[in-house]
Amino acid sequence: MTSHKFLFCLLVGLWGSLCAWAQETYRYAERDTSALYMDIFRPDSCAQTTYKGVAKPAILFVFGGGFSSGQRSDSNVRGWFRRLTADGYTVVAIDYRLGMKGYRMGRGLRGAVKALDRFLLSQQMGVEDVFSAISFLAAHPELNVPADNIVISGSSAGAIIALASAHAIANGLTDGLPQGFAFKGVMSFAGAIISKKGAPKFREAPCPLLLFHGTADKIVAYEHFGLPRRGIWGSSYLASKLKKQERNYNIWRFHGRGHEVAAYMDAMWNVERAFLEKNVILGTHSITDALVDDPSLPTWDSRGRVKTADLYK
Repeated sequence: MTSHKFLFCLLVGLWGSLCAWAQETYRYAERDTSALYMDIFRPDSCAQTTYKGVAKPAILFVFGGGFSSGQRSDSNVRGWFRRLTADGYTVVAIDYRLGMKGYRMGRGLRGAVKALDRFLLSQQMGVEDVFSAISFLAAHPELNVPADNIVISGSSAGAIIALASAHAIANGLTDGLPQGFAFKGVMSFAGAIISKKGAPKFREAPCPLLLFHGTADKIVAYEHFGLPRRGIWGSSYLASKLKKQERNYNIWRFHGRGHEVAAYMDAMWNVERAFLEKNVILGTHSITDALVDDPSLPTWDSRGRVKTADLYK
């Protein structure tokens, strides 16, 4: 880099640190009388938007919140968005319909079965909204977010939607998508797939998957929760199936950790970056199955509580 360019980048960086972080907001769909919006965050002006000559993908982020709450660009995730844009990635954060908002679960087995069905409906609504967002980007090339180069990422409920979206595509359920569309990759933070037709299967090879999950997660199943044909199948189960099929996946298992792993986006940045560059951009078939025991990572307190803001630092 020349001295002039270095000085220019330095000045731009200093100016950016003093100014509000710019974002573009668009309404991408209207469903069930709900207007759905997306925020687009562009790469920093001096960031490298290619890796070894290949364009970096956009990161489509789906927020968490139990399908009942959450925001597309919550202040707690903006630090991670900044990290991505500083490294040359475009970030697209989307709304989706909250299928569990206002829902009150009944008692007993019947109440649990009805709740699971409602969660399944919420998952499907989220998938439909993700597909609408992709179609919107494809129909608006002037936004300069190539719809054929997107990695989907999600936290908790958002990770469930992300995995379910990739699962739907691998099984030919692509209504509402541009013809031939496929994600370049998935980054799932404490995600799973909800099903009432038995354990999820991938008819075709899915895109590369990066799975993060706590082995003691009691909110989103690490392995499987429910009945044999109706339940939630988590990251560990999915990894076991992907291993048998010799698919392109990485899983990071956090020993003894719970649902706080849903907020490990910043904490695992180096792993994400390596996955994006190696598995996604270069298309390398590389499998990692890691068991992590790191006391420095955020965790719940003795009462099972944690400040969300602390998790995203």
